[in-house]
Amino acid sequence: MLELRPNCECCDKDLPPEATDALICTFECTFCADCAVNVLGGVCPNCGGNFSARPIRPAAMLNKYPASTKRVLKAEGCGPARNAA
Repeated sequence: MLELRPNCECCDKDLPPEATDALICTFECTFCADCAVNVLGGVCPNCGGNFSARPIRPAAMLNKYPASTKRVLKAEGCGPARNAA
């Protein structure tokens, strides 16, 4: 089950469950589309993978399976992937 993390790891922009600009990698690192494209060049700085649009969980299912409230933010800042692994 996807966590549906609440923010961009790069700029800390709010990304609510219904956000259409939330992108995730295979490990569910979460970024806004602007950071994923313009800052990261389409490559996850954590794992080196690509991004896909985060699915939107139907509102009726959010009651049973709520989105995460734990914010994740890259403490060292956000930049293009270097030696991700």
